[in-house]
Amino acid sequence: MNRILWLDKENLVACFESGIVGQDMERELKKLGYTSGHEPDSYEFSTLGGWVATRASGMKKNVYGNIEDLVVHVKMVTPKGVLQKNCQVPRLSCGPDFNHIILGSEGSLGVITEVLLKIRPLPKCKKYGSIVFPSFEKGVEFMREVAKRKWQPASIRLMDNEQFKFALILKPESTYFGLVLDGIKKFYITMIKGFDPDFMCVMTLLFEGEESEVKINEKNLYNLCKNYGGFPAGEQNGERGYMLTFVIAYIRDLGLQFEVVAESFETSVPWDRAVKLVRNVKHVVADECRQLGITHFLINCRVTQTYDAGCVIYFYLGFNHCGLGDPVTLHNRYVKSNVFCYKIT
Repeated sequence: MNRILWLDKENLVACFESGIVGQDMERELKKLGYTSGHEPDSYEFSTLGGWVATRASGMKKNVYGNIEDLVVHVKMVTPKGVLQKNCQVPRLSCGPDFNHIILGSEGSLGVITEVLLKIRPLPKCKKYGSIVFPSFEKGVEFMREVAKRKWQPASIRLMDNEQFKFALILKPESTYFGLVLDGIKKFYITMIKGFDPDFMCVMTLLFEGEESEVKINEKNLYNLCKNYGGFPAGEQNGERGYMLTFVIAYIRDLGLQFEVVAESFETSVPWDRAVKLVRNVKHVVADECRQLGITHFLINCRVTQTYDAGCVIYFYLGFNHCGLGDPVTLHNRYVKSNVFCYKIT
């Protein structure tokens, strides 16, 4: 259940068995000069069928779309028989669309066996970038303006201060020259630009497409960021921040060996409530930890996607449960407090 069944170069669609893992699918497509462009955080472990069943979203949705934008046809086996459309067309004017019923059904209706996806030729240009902002609020304001102008690159993600510091800890140890260079950068950011290390945050960018399109997109964003106190921070930092997404999955499993329970949660929110939501969630987590006697905990977030009417925010939670009783009970209470916070914000 993990094969590419066929690929149509003329219509730019490919049929896959649903059990194929994301990175394996992209590896095989790349050999043929194509990509689906769908890259969720779980890309290295999750399957195509899982993406459809959970109505997954990818980090590069600004260019390629979410899974519901990529799916052309789904074959699903149910207790009553096989559910599938008998045509392959780009759009139907009648409804309901059975694809949309299957998308997000999470296995409750049947077993997805085959998926027909849109594909694209590999982008001719791929470039990372990053921007440093004096505060999380300024970064969110910038993202809102980018969304208004429809200037989003393939990926645009804003790390809060806590996640930015977390990423710095994971950075490989520098050489002597690297340490000197880092010192110069820190001096420039804190002394010349006047950024407070306890409030500044970083945005990571990924540009994909024709080289001319990428250059225009870069120029637009780097010029616009100045209006919000930001400045470009280099391609290397952008790539490192982008890859942090995949690293976190491994860190979570490693943390369990040291009695650290960690989890990630996401939600979408209107633009005018984004900053308030982040502030409230962090407050509720800190308060809940104090009540549970948890002294060693971590809560950070990043804005991962932009839409016309709002954005998506990922929260990362972690705590050390050593000597605190049943970690599952603690985790469940921890999670419920944040679900409540989402509802009241």
